[in-house]
Amino acid sequence: MSVNTVVADVVTGSAVNVRGMLWRLRPCDVRDVAVTASAEILRLEAIRVAAVDELALHPDEPVLCYRGVGRWLAANTMLQNAAGIKIAALGVALRAFPDIAAQFDAGDLTVDHAALITGFCESPPKGMPDRALPHCMKTLLAAASGVEATTTKLRYAIAVLERIFESEDIPAGEDDDRNELRIAPTLNGRVVIKGEFDALTGEMLLSALSGLSMPTPAADGTPDARSAAKRTADALTELIRRYLDNAATGVDGGQRPHVNVHVSAKDLAEHRDCASTSTSRSASPDDETDVEDVPVWSFDDLDDLDVGHMPWMGPLSITRTRMLACDCMLSTVLLDEHGAPLDVSPLKRLVSAAQRTALIARDKGYAFPSCDAVPAWCDAHHIEPWSKGGLTVMGNLTLLCRSHHTLIHRKAGFAGQWEIKMGSDRKPWFIPPAGIDPEQRPRRSTLPPGPVLRT
Repeated sequence: MSVNTVVADVVTGSAVNVRGMLWRLRPCDVRDVAVTASAEILRLEAIRVAAVDELALHPDEPVLCYRGVGRWLAANTMLQNAAGIKIAALGVALRAFPDIAAQFDAGDLTVDHAALITGFCESPPKGMPDRALPHCMKTLLAAASGVEATTTKLRYAIAVLERIFESEDIPAGEDDDRNELRIAPTLNGRVVIKGEFDALTGEMLLSALSGLSMPTPAADGTPDARSAAKRTADALTELIRRYLDNAATGVDGGQRPHVNVHVSAKDLAEHRDCASTSTSRSASPDDETDVEDVPVWSFDDLDDLDVGHMPWMGPLSITRTRMLACDCMLSTVLLDEHGAPLDVSPLKRLVSAAQRTALIARDKGYAFPSCDAVPAWCDAHHIEPWSKGGLTVMGNLTLLCRSHHTLIHRKAGFAGQWEIKMGSDRKPWFIPPAGIDPEQRPRRSTLPPGPVLRT
C-alpha cells in the first residue's frame, strides 16, 4: 500500500484508534496526515457554511423553530450559539462577494479570514471610492491566501488600507465606545470576568500583565508548573494588589510597563490635508478618475510602515498614533536608508536598552519564520557568537523567542542547521536546512512579508 493511500485512509477514516495507526508511520507521513486533515477541515467548513446559508434562504419547519439558522445549527451540533451565528452570518455576507466565496470554497481561506475580509468590504472606509473596492479585495485575498497567511498579517493589510483611505471614522478596533466588561459573582463564591476592549486598552492591559505573568522557577530551579492561564490570573491579582498598595508596577523587558507604539517620523509628522494630489491617502467618491487608475497593492507595496504598530496588539491607525504622540515620552531610533536601526555600543556583550528598543522597532518582537512571540518574550541573539568575535551591533543581532533561541543554540536539527543572514535591507533572514526546503529559500517573519533576500 502506498504512502499516499495510507495518509488518505487515516484522514478519511474514523478517529477511533487513529493513534495506533499513526505511531507506525514515519514523521514525514504523519506531517502529511496533519496537513491533509487541515485541508479537509477547510473543505468541510466551506460545505457547512454553504449548507447553513441554503437553510437560511429556504428554511423548513425544524429550522423555523429556532431564532435563526445559526441557533438551529448550535442546537444540533456541539457548537455554541455564538459559533453557529458566526457561521450563518458568514454565509449571508458571502452572497454579496462571489470572489471571496470562490476562494473560501476552494479551501484557500479560513472562516475567520473570510469574515474579516467580508467585514471590511461591507463597511469600507468612508474615504474609499466604490471603484477601489475590487482592488482592495484582491489585496486582502492575497494577504489571506496560502499556508503562510496569518490573522496578524491580514489585520495589518486592513490597517494600511484604512490608512490609505483615511477618514474621520474611528476604526472598529479602536472604538472605545464598544468596550464592555462584565464581572459577576457565581453561586459557588467565585467571580466570572468577561469583556471586550479596544486595541489601545488591550495593549495597556497586556503590557501591564506581561512582566507579572512570566514563568517563575522555584527556589530549587524547578520550572514554573502553572499554566499560562493561571499565570495571567495571578498577574491580574498582583496588578490589582499593587494598585491598591499605591499603584506600584513591575518591569517588562527591563522597563516599567507602558504602551509602546512604533511609527516613522514621516508618518507621525505628515498631516493628511498636506498630502499632494499624486500621493493623497484619500479620494473623493466624486473623483472622475478612471477605475484603471486606482492602484492595486501587494504586500511588497505595504513594506513601508504607514500605520502605528503596538508590540502586543499590532496595527494602530495613524490618527490614533498622532493623538497619543501629543502626550508621550518620545524615543528616537536612528535608521539608515533601508529603515534598519544604526549600531550602538558594539564592544559590549550585553545588548543595551537603546539597542533592544531598536531591535523591537526592526523585528517587531519575533524574527524566526512563523513565530508570533511578542517583544517581552524575546532574547537578543548574536548571529555570529560573541565568543567567536561577533560584535554587539545591529547587523549581528536579532530577536528570538526563548524557545527558538534555545533551539538555535542547542537542539540537534536546529543548531548549525538554520543559517541567519542580513540582507541588503539590513534585516535578518533565516535560511532553512535542505531537509525542510531543498531550495533553501530565505524567510522572514516580520510584517509585512518582504521580498526575497537581496545580498
